[in-house]
Amino acid sequence: MIFIRKSILYTVVAVIASLQLSAQKRPNVILIMADDMGFSDIGCYGGEVKTPNIDMLAKNGLRFSQFYNNARCCPTRAALLTGLYPHQAGIGGMVGNGHADLSKNAVTIAEVLKTNGYATYMTGKWHVADSNSNEDIHNWPNQRGFDHFFGTIEGAGSYYDPKTLTYNNKPVQLKTKDNFYYTDAISDSTVTFLDQHFKEKSQKPLFFYVAYTAPHWPLHALEKDIKKYKGVFDKGWDVLREERLARMKKLGIVPEYTKLSNRNSTAKAWDSIENKEWELQRMMTYAAQIDNMDQGIGRIIQKLKKEGEFENTLILFLSDNGGCAENLDGVDKFMDSRELTITLDGKKVTPKNIPTMMAGPATSYMSYAEAWANLSNTPYRNYKKSGHEGGVATPFIMHWPKGITNKNSIKTDVASIIDLMPTILDIAKTSYPLTFNKNKIIPMEGLSLMTVLQNKKLDRDEWFMEHGTNKGYRKGDWKIAYSKEVGDKKWELFNLKEDPTERIDLAAKDPERLKTMIDRWFEWARRVKVVGK
Repeated sequence: MIFIRKSILYTVVAVIASLQLSAQKRPNVILIMADDMGFSDIGCYGGEVKTPNIDMLAKNGLRFSQFYNNARCCPTRAALLTGLYPHQAGIGGMVGNGHADLSKNAVTIAEVLKTNGYATYMTGKWHVADSNSNEDIHNWPNQRGFDHFFGTIEGAGSYYDPKTLTYNNKPVQLKTKDNFYYTDAISDSTVTFLDQHFKEKSQKPLFFYVAYTAPHWPLHALEKDIKKYKGVFDKGWDVLREERLARMKKLGIVPEYTKLSNRNSTAKAWDSIENKEWELQRMMTYAAQIDNMDQGIGRIIQKLKKEGEFENTLILFLSDNGGCAENLDGVDKFMDSRELTITLDGKKVTPKNIPTMMAGPATSYMSYAEAWANLSNTPYRNYKKSGHEGGVATPFIMHWPKGITNKNSIKTDVASIIDLMPTILDIAKTSYPLTFNKNKIIPMEGLSLMTVLQNKKLDRDEWFMEHGTNKGYRKGDWKIAYSKEVGDKKWELFNLKEDPTERIDLAAKDPERLKTMIDRWFEWARRVKVVGK
């Protein structure tokens, strides 16, 4: 008979308990971002697009109805990755040609988590580096904290043959036989990376940034997905906007008294449109791009479930800005000439929104333009780049079976893209560094959303944005916005509690409040280096 003294037994029990505790991994985090997707396109926000997997995340998680991005792709991504305002992170404007580059005084989520025991992965669109050339990769994903990367460095491109397609730091050359479609490739490579992780590093928690380019132009989608939307949009954008708003009220996404913003002045009434078949094909293709992304998210979810990791994974889903009204005039001036002239299999590309060609195949290169973007941003006004709600409001979903008890809730807290870094670090029990790689790091600006997960209110009274002279500032229920679109070249003042869709400009009625808020915006703008002193 083996005899063990009590003191030794207690020590053994304590060691075993400690080992069991350490074996309980910190949560995995998967951050999924759509590109140029409007506020109400997906099903769980009132849209017509079939998104059963995203809808499931919403039904079993939280939806936010007042979550803000930064109105355009690269500034939003910089803020998302760093928890800073875009200008602080080095990307207040559009990256490329020396205009913007991710700052060395900003640290990414991946860099912080990697140094604290997480495996880090990324698939999809990077778009926060000034250089797209292999000659300068200092700000590419592998150099900014990601162990493995598959995706594109540039911001936009063909879905069949995207420029700057990269695996880690090496360019990927596609062949016709690959039957490549970028959205599927992002989803499938995500599943592949997950499979490798659970085989080789299962003891480690993971952080995964999945940055889809869907549904950003060009309108490229698979025929099997486009066919699903035959007849869905036949009523046209005017009727569909009204129907969406009704569904949004029923879902609780917007208040019952919300009124639809006016159709944008640049968009014609649906009844006056002559080329309806062509217009419908554009929206069907856009919907198919989102549909395919949702299918891929479903495959990611199934992989997590198969590995027994779904319950312990925080999944976040959002869009980088509102629906995009760009009509691609002059696209040849800012996109690679090869992808605008010839397909991977040698066919001619026509890079214009012209009714003689239908959207979808690699030979087309189109956008869906103002009127459909107006539908995407229902019920709000304006588009991507704007400081108005149509530019900066995004759907935002949090799903975490082990961490969320009040499932299928809609949160009205005013939250922001800068809140993701502090939230993820909070959940991962990881501290934010004062220095990184011998560089002094700017303190985080965001707030942790853990308070919202705990059914408490988020303590935010202010929100700010600026991009390309478009501006926005919210304090409580009051908001000022300045957009450089035609007719909007002035500061406007809104009471969002009474007027969520910014229909009534109160600037003339309350000039004192307007001035106070403008002064406060400039105070913030000087602090974060938007404007000089």
